[in-house]
Amino acid sequence: MDLFAKIPKNGNYRLSQAAKAAGAYPYFHELRSGQDTVVNMEGRRTIMLGSNNYLGLTSHPKVRAAGIAALEKYGSGCSGSRFLNGTLDIHAELERALARFLHKDAAVTFGTGFQSNLGILSTVASLGDYILCDKENHASIYDGCKLSYAKMVRYEHSDMEDLERRLRALPQEAGVLIVTDGVFSMSGDICKLPEIVALAKKYGARVMVDDAHGLGVLGKTGRGTAEYFGLEEEVDILMGTFSKSLASIGGYMAAREDVAEFVRLNSRPFIFSASMTPAAVCCARAALEILEEEPERVERLAVVAAYMRARLKEQGASIIESITPIIPVYTYENEKTFAACRMLLERGVYVNPVIAPAAPAGQCLLRTSYVATLTEELLDEAAEKIGQVLRIVNG
Repeated sequence: MDLFAKIPKNGNYRLSQAAKAAGAYPYFHELRSGQDTVVNMEGRRTIMLGSNNYLGLTSHPKVRAAGIAALEKYGSGCSGSRFLNGTLDIHAELERALARFLHKDAAVTFGTGFQSNLGILSTVASLGDYILCDKENHASIYDGCKLSYAKMVRYEHSDMEDLERRLRALPQEAGVLIVTDGVFSMSGDICKLPEIVALAKKYGARVMVDDAHGLGVLGKTGRGTAEYFGLEEEVDILMGTFSKSLASIGGYMAAREDVAEFVRLNSRPFIFSASMTPAAVCCARAALEILEEEPERVERLAVVAAYMRARLKEQGASIIESITPIIPVYTYENEKTFAACRMLLERGVYVNPVIAPAAPAGQCLLRTSYVATLTEELLDEAAEKIGQVLRIVNG
């Protein structure tokens, strides 16, 4: 049998071909400008409601200058892994700054956020261990669990009774890790961290929080989900990315020093991958400094999210309630989702389509996400256009 014989029969392939034929394909639109509140998308002025640039720092002069200076001093790349020749002084400086900011002993950086979850989970959990995984965790967590050789046990989304049932059934002698998104990337809801921590203590488990969408979003100073709940000391491993609030590319873990060193010396995705480029490191470091110096950006982001929730409700949109800057709008069906994305783009608003398997069947979404630098004028314009399009696709 030809290895490629399955490709034309693949459901996603058929769906994409049909969407292209209908002129409603919502992916791979080309930007002709940098990420900002308003962008040039394929020659059209477009309000960007699909970015994870939560604090609006990708175009900040200090972040840009830091990247340029790093490129001039260190060149374009590191030509090796952190384990060997690829550790620059700026890598160590960034890790120390992250550890201080997150109130942990140490931090380890990775090339991407996806790689971070692969590198952490495949190292700290192994054969004979168990990983308790929320069903709506990010795909990188699922893949990290597969690489770990530990047994992954999924629990219903934010269902603490189900989590306890799963914990109770595990062998008492087994090593156990509960891993959860802090802010769930599709729905924007926040994990039930106080209950998770309490169950971890009761059953002798460790806790890891993927705070990719929590850093810079939650907590008085933007330290994320653990700060928001006052549980920073109770979370054993914090994971996050630089590609969202910190306006760069890469990822990290923050934990006890011995845990961090164990990962440095044993994590295959860390050891066998090239280190973060100098520009990426220095952009992330500059963005972290801005977050520390200007915590009011976190407050402004919350104001923007609350304002837009109110405006969308006025337009009759069915949304998922939360306090985060991720506001999903229900479209329910694939065809309606694709049509809404196309019509919004024609009207100068970009949103992200979410269909199965990223969303349950029949619960497709327009995932909208917001930036602290968005103005009320832009939010009003976008909300009105979303309302217009929803009324059209819903008949």
